[in-house]
This record gives sequence, C-alpha cells and structure tokens, in this order.
Amino acid sequence: MTLQNILELPAEKQNILGLVFTPREIAQQPETWKVTLDIFKRNQERICAFLEGLGLRGPVEQRPVVILVGAGTSDYIGQALVLLLRQSWGCEVIACPSTDLLPNLEDFVVPERNYLWISFSRSGDSPEGVAVLERAMELYPGIAHLVVTCNEDARMIEVCRDYPRSCVVVLDAEVNDRSLAMTSSFTNMIVLGQCLAHTWSIKEYEPVLRSMSRAGKQLLQSASELAERLALQDFPRVCFVGSGSLASVAKESALKVLEMTGGRVATTSETVLGLRHGPMAALDDSTLFVCFVSDDARRALYARDILREVREKKIAAKCAAVGTLAQQAEIAPQSNYYLPVEIDVSDGHRPVLDVMFGQLLGLHCSIFHHLKPDTPSPDGVIARVVQEFGIY
Repeated sequence: MTLQNILELPAEKQNILGLVFTPREIAQQPETWKVTLDIFKRNQERICAFLEGLGLRGPVEQRPVVILVGAGTSDYIGQALVLLLRQSWGCEVIACPSTDLLPNLEDFVVPERNYLWISFSRSGDSPEGVAVLERAMELYPGIAHLVVTCNEDARMIEVCRDYPRSCVVVLDAEVNDRSLAMTSSFTNMIVLGQCLAHTWSIKEYEPVLRSMSRAGKQLLQSASELAERLALQDFPRVCFVGSGSLASVAKESALKVLEMTGGRVATTSETVLGLRHGPMAALDDSTLFVCFVSDDARRALYARDILREVREKKIAAKCAAVGTLAQQAEIAPQSNYYLPVEIDVSDGHRPVLDVMFGQLLGLHCSIFHHLKPDTPSPDGVIARVVQEFGIY
C-alpha cells in the first residue's frame, strides 16, 4: 500500500492497523509548512524585537552565542538548522542536546558570555528539556531563551512566563503529532527555524517555502512508492549517510526506522566522509545503504564516491540515493534506486523534503513487520513523551 492507499482505508481498518495518525501526519507536512510560515509572519515583529534586543544585528563580535537545544528528534532539528543560522545570523551557532546539557550544564556555559538558547520540543514537556531550562534560568539569568513548541499547554511555556529574557512561539495544534514518532512536528519546527534564519528577509524565504511545499507534495508519492518497494525486501539493517545539514536527515531517518519497527530493523547513520572511519564495519551484504546527496557539486562528488565504494566492496544489498534532478545523471549509476527531489534548493533548506523518505521507509517497514506505526513499541519500551525520571 502506498501512502495514498493507506489514507483511503476505512477508519475502522486504520484503527485496527494502528494507522490513524502517522500516515496523515506524514502526508500533511507540505501543506502545514505554509501554516507555520503564516504563524511566523504573525509573530515576526515580536520576534524581531526580541532578537534585536539581544544584539543579533549589532557588531559581529558582540552577537550572542546561539545554542540549539532539544532531545532526540528535537536535537536533530537543531542539527538541521545550525549551518543555516550560522551563515544567516553571522554568529557562533551550535547544536547541543538537552540530554547533554542537563548533567553537564556548568561545563557548557562560559560565565559572562552572551547566550541565546533556542529550545525545540514537540510537547514542551520532556523532563530534561524542562529541567535544563529551569536550571539555566536559576544559575545563569543572563541567558536569553526562545522556545519553539507544538503544544500550547507546554510546561516550557509556563517556565518562561515570568522570565523577562524569553520568547515563545507555538505552532499549530495540527502538527502536535499524536503518533509516537515525530514527523510533521519535526519538519514544521525546522521550517520555523528557517523562518528565524530569514527573520529580517522573510519575503525572500516565502517563495522558497512555497516551492518546497509544491515539491513536497510530489515527493510524497514517489518516496512512498520507493519506500514500500524497499520495505518489502526485508532488509535487517539500514545505514543512512549525509553531509552538512543532510547529516541530520540521516540521523533522523535512522531513528524513524528504528522507532517504527520497534528495533526489528537495526539502523546506523554517519556523515558521508565519516563512514570510512570505522562505521563502515557495520555494513554487510544484507544492508540497505541510503545516501542523501548534497546539492553542491563538490560535496556531491564525495557522495558519488562513497556509493561507488560501497557497491564495489559489496557491503550493501542495495543502494538508494536521494538528490536533485540535476545530479541524477552523475549519481544514479552508482545506486540501485535514485529518488529525485524536484526543486533546486540549497542543502540548508532541504532537510524537510529529504526526511520524508526516511519517515515513509519507517512507516512501510513498520507495516511489513506487522506492527502498529502509531504505537510501534508494544511493550512500552519507548513512549510519545519520555516518562519522568529523577532529576539531580
């Protein structure tokens, strides 16, 4: 069943198969990106004032260090945005998971430095996300905080309510994914981050976003067809690679397949060049190898070469590549399957498009393994929101 076939199933059948939320949340993404853009535009004046007050338009040497904070998939949001924000804002930007910040906060913060933390969280309720926000406000009141969440009742919002150096942006409730695996919440928070990168030039970004929305609708069909075809081949392991912003797509795709198959499919992810430094040992002749190919001609050569090397060493059962139409003639001969993204857009903006293939592969692999994609962890090992644990 392709994504469209799944969406057309009777409601009762969807409920039995655990397909009520996940397919719809994947399918709605291109349309919801435009809603997120509208939300940013409604809040643009407030966001501009907040960021300008922190010196982001002042002298380069006085601009804050920006830390992008999140856990799991929300951490990969930061990793998808870090290079774009660094170039757009002209300041130091790093992505740091809240799972690292919470136990090691004092080691990450340099006293007297000027910081802006941007926290991404679907629920805004994750234990470490809330705890590290509270601790940072208590220990380092000079840090400014921008919170992006999909939940209007998030605990993070309450934490920020009386904190003067804070700003909150809440996305549409439709992208507060009900399923276990984050899909539309992931890409919409990235879109909001891309809007932030264009805070003072949103009119330049708007046509890019609308073009991506059109391309995304086209990609959903072709990506679903390929994902279903690959899932039916029952690969026991999948390796994803990408460079720059697309490295985050490789990580998120690996997590989606792992989550939605309840660990039945083993996954790994690496950068294109990092694969040779040990992780290649995880590949064998039963592995599906997936490469997200940069739109930059020079970077794409590294992707071409790693695909060729994997095939020549016979350490993958099949190779699939996701790239632009312009690259197809160069890259397709080195792969068994080539999925074109039918839009000319930079790597910094592409994560929301490319990741849909990883999401769909996870969905179809989950169905193949007779799991319920909405709740793919039958023993409750993982949950939609991480359960409370001791905070020290």
